Amino acid sequence: MAIIDKPSDHFNTKLYTGNESTRSETGVGFQPDWTWIKVRSRADPHILTDVVRGTSSQLSSDTAAVQQTFSNMITSFNSDGFSLGANVDVNRNSETFVAWNWLAANGTASNTTGSTNSTVSVNTTSGFSIVSYTGNGSQPSTVGHGLGVTPQVVLVKPRSDAQSWCMYHESIGNTKVTYLDSTSASGSSSVWNNTSPTSSLFTVNDNQVNSNTITYIAYCFAEKQGYSKFGSYSGNNNADGAFIYTGFKPAFVLVKRYAGGSQSWGIVDNKRSSYNLISAMLNPDSTGSEGGNNGMDLLSNGFKMRSSDGNSNGYTDGYIYMAFAENPFVTSTGNGSIPATAR
Repeated sequence: MAIIDKPSDHFNTKLYTGNESTRSETGVGFQPDWTWIKVRSRADPHILTDVVRGTSSQLSSDTAAVQQTFSNMITSFNSDGFSLGANVDVNRNSETFVAWNWLAANGTASNTTGSTNSTVSVNTTSGFSIVSYTGNGSQPSTVGHGLGVTPQVVLVKPRSDAQSWCMYHESIGNTKVTYLDSTSASGSSSVWNNTSPTSSLFTVNDNQVNSNTITYIAYCFAEKQGYSKFGSYSGNNNADGAFIYTGFKPAFVLVKRYAGGSQSWGIVDNKRSSYNLISAMLNPDSTGSEGGNNGMDLLSNGFKMRSSDGNSNGYTDGYIYMAFAENPFVTSTGNGSIPATAR
């Protein structure tokens, strides 16, 4: 498997301060296809925009609400970032914001592989695809994702119906579902028809993910060496917490307690906290402002829990995670391998 030597060509975090005026944010390093924005300094919704749905179409990870249309949030995806309108949810004056950005294909294509046709934007190098489809109510159905390899994570949200964000995560299997907009633990469900994704398709099986005439968006992720890792770990309720090996220095980590009880999702990244110990967490299931209820070190080859916070290490049962890289632990450049450095 080829190593991605420069992960920031495919994922990057951008920080900015709002001014309630039209503006362009640069420094992302590529033209993003999926941008997830959250104000850090106050309680406002998460705003998720992608190239497949179009820049005027927004969803929020903290709610099951239908897709909203605003022309003054993200107004365009640009070669080195994105442009913003004056909408306060993404550009409130003097408030601090974070934008997480992923590269797909900088365009869309039709995919007719599944029993339900889809429109996709696919980055096979980084293992990321954005998939739009319309449900047909015929259970089960299959949807093409275009990756050419099997995704470990599939996240599906109805756009035109108020239903939750459904996540398939390989670590908890195809008989369960986890909801991005909820603190609930993973529960048994037939939404995936007890069928794991393949290198070309994922399966949808009930009205949460395949209601007739309802439009859906899906984000699919496959592991790539030196760039992404999707797995699980057991907490220990201790400040000397679990260490999770990823094979790279993480730039972004999303964690969720999936077994035993309810806890919020949590996101940390390498830009909001530039040194260890990291305590700046945002919760995808909440509109809340950035909090310091987490303790984590981002290391050269993984991440380590440094608190007994329930969101990431407060219980001895299971947690799932998604991680994207700042630097691979070793690269393929030069005559040998160049190790990533610690923070």
